[in-house]
Amino acid sequence: MNARVKAPRREAVKIPRRRLDGVLLLDKSLGLSSNHALQAARRLYRAEKAGHTGTLDPLATGLLPLCFGEATKFSGELLNADKRYMATVQLGVTTDTEDAEGKVLQRRAVEVSRADVEDALAAFVGDIEQVPPMYSALKRDGKPLYEYARAGIELERAARRVSIYQLCLLDSGELIDAGRFVFEVHCSKGTYVRTLAADIGERLGCGAHLAGLRRTGIGSLDVVQAYSLTAIEGLTEDARDALLLPPDGLLSGLHEALLDAADAARLRHGQAVRWSGEEGSRLRVYDPEHRFIGVCRQVADGWLQAQRLVAGA
Repeated sequence: MNARVKAPRREAVKIPRRRLDGVLLLDKSLGLSSNHALQAARRLYRAEKAGHTGTLDPLATGLLPLCFGEATKFSGELLNADKRYMATVQLGVTTDTEDAEGKVLQRRAVEVSRADVEDALAAFVGDIEQVPPMYSALKRDGKPLYEYARAGIELERAARRVSIYQLCLLDSGELIDAGRFVFEVHCSKGTYVRTLAADIGERLGCGAHLAGLRRTGIGSLDVVQAYSLTAIEGLTEDARDALLLPPDGLLSGLHEALLDAADAARLRHGQAVRWSGEEGSRLRVYDPEHRFIGVCRQVADGWLQAQRLVAGA
């Protein structure tokens, strides 16, 4: 009897990583989690270090800035930025998650006109109070609210103030006749668009949930600048690299300070330098050749102190 010969075990091919510094504006596709999108982009770029600037739900598409290398030091800069979205609202159906993933709670008749929708949207412009949904990542006693929700536990949540800068209807009356409409919203950080959709539905008297969401902007960044994973996959490595913004690409909201050579050298060694500015303000700082050094804070008595510096600047 012949002994069975085992096939040689294949070793996994290890992709060599490289140091890469920059920001990729990704147009995330539907159904993909932010972490899966990040890891896919990291593999394509063979980046040693990568991080994102805040998550985007798998059911949402659109702008997701990803950071590589030294740019990860500034990934938190967009957390407080205002956001822009296009949202599709399904009228007449409420769900426990306030979006299309949830269990249907109620179905109601829909008898609204375009004018009714426009009036309802106008009522939410400005500073408003929102009660965060139970299906959210906000934590209570160290556990995210969605864990309580999945266990069937409903907790009291304090309303939070958010700002809706602009809210407008995008589509024609035919969609409204079918019980759906699309709005565009420009809002502050911390705004739950699915809660906004549900609250609009309650104001219209028929209930609603968020059927689709696309993030179109964060601060000064726009989704028209972004690229999909599919588009990036078809490029050469040099062409992919050319898509990246520099490490200071997330910092356009900060004022610029251009230092002379002596002060730039001091700052690179961690020393504070003299600078006239408003105490408490934060600046993106450059040397005389306009090479990015990092982010600094203006402290008391006319000194500029380093907060985060890029390596090798």
